[in-house]
Amino acid sequence: MSAQADREVDLSEWENCWQEGRISFHRSDVHNLLKANVDKLICGRREVRFFFPLCGKAVDMKWLADLGHTVVGVDISEKGIKEFFQEQNLEYNEEAVADIPGAKLFKSTDGKISIYQCDLYKFSSAVAGHFGGIWDRGALVAINPCDRQKYASLLVSLMSSDCRYLLDTLEYNPELYKGPPFFVSEDDIKTVFGGSCNIDLLQSVGGLEEGHKSWGLDSLTEKLYLLTTKTQ
Repeated sequence: MSAQADREVDLSEWENCWQEGRISFHRSDVHNLLKANVDKLICGRREVRFFFPLCGKAVDMKWLADLGHTVVGVDISEKGIKEFFQEQNLEYNEEAVADIPGAKLFKSTDGKISIYQCDLYKFSSAVAGHFGGIWDRGALVAINPCDRQKYASLLVSLMSSDCRYLLDTLEYNPELYKGPPFFVSEDDIKTVFGGSCNIDLLQSVGGLEEGHKSWGLDSLTEKLYLLTTKTQ
């Protein structure tokens, strides 16, 4: 991480990406690693409450809701949130969030999907309770490297005792690309989550897509981890 340690992206830059349509990080299909490992995430439970940090307009939210679960997401971009509901043909209501000044809550009328438009670090269990599942695709790899411990502490504080947290990361040569998405190693994960969570590597997939080549990379590995609380 040393090559990226001082790299910081502020919220206005992310908002500009949405406003200008520079959202190559968005996937129009359900993530293959989520599909392949959803049974490990759900673990036989019904009506799990899932948390999506930095959710954007991830179609995975609708997919999990259609499986009978409920989803809560957080993102800074109101544009991205509204596009999610519009593109998924979901009616929704909009309201202010009393506990977070300036924040908005967008909630599907069936109550299955709620997305908070705010700074992630202003979100807490006091706002929306605890969660039995977390799908982290593109969140840990997007936050500034200097904020990883703060991020991990927040995510752990949102986990219920039986929470199962799928974490998708990228490994590549950080000397070749400044990020985001940032390089995150297993040691990085253990450093910030290891005190609170069990960490198991579920899957490792190598291969460069065209977008990755445009970053100047010569190799890339996507890794999927399962995190559980140490009380489990």
